[in-house]
Amino acid sequence: MLRGIDHLVVVVPDLAAAAKSYAALGFSVVPGGRHPVGTHNQLIAFADGSYIELIAFYEKTAEHKWWGPLQRGGGLVDFCMQTDDLLADTAALRRAGVAIDDPAPLSRKRPDGFQLAWVLSIPRPPHRGVAPFLIQDETPRAERIPRETTHANGVTGVGTLTVAVEDAAPARRWYAGVLGQPGREVERHELDAAGVRFEVGPHALELVAPKGAGAASLNEWLRQRGPSPYAATLRTTGRELGPLDEGQTHGAKLALV
Repeated sequence: MLRGIDHLVVVVPDLAAAAKSYAALGFSVVPGGRHPVGTHNQLIAFADGSYIELIAFYEKTAEHKWWGPLQRGGGLVDFCMQTDDLLADTAALRRAGVAIDDPAPLSRKRPDGFQLAWVLSIPRPPHRGVAPFLIQDETPRAERIPRETTHANGVTGVGTLTVAVEDAAPARRWYAGVLGQPGREVERHELDAAGVRFEVGPHALELVAPKGAGAASLNEWLRQRGPSPYAATLRTTGRELGPLDEGQTHGAKLALV
């Protein structure tokens, strides 16, 4: 069963610069380590069990799934969901119509030398970024995620992830089938968009499509990026609310609520 958002992926051109910017926004940023596929990361962990992964390339890896999105501006590009049964949820997504690969191993070496290992099921285009990739840890999950979950800005976790789509109906069928719930209609007036909202564990996922002339920003996003994660809210106990500066978030549309 899908249990909620594991992490949001924010791809950036310069990892050190991104870590410095997010720290200036009040986040506790922890070095993550290196993957053997040309990427390295820093992590922002939250009390609700989710985290933001800031990821960059330490060598050109044009075949990597996030290399292309980085060339188109980077920022929030993908999301991972927790599962308590990777094989069953992979099969459920496939039955629902998602093109998704069989589970495959990946690893990361932390700065302290600890070798992390996990298994991923990754959707293939054109479903990547609308359907989540799924993760199952082989080493303990507590070793993959930083223990530092308090932040000067008061953020405690992910609220809502908004995914831009051209038509919400196909994705609605996927998630309804896998989650066993129909979702509910949602209107996003500020985007002139509408779609469906699902509650997944402590988090919400909204899949929204442009409605009319007022959806220029969403239409432009779809033209440049295709269906993909568009924005996310982060829950905070702090007093500072609203959108974060996209220059400091390196293109990610994030807002504190």
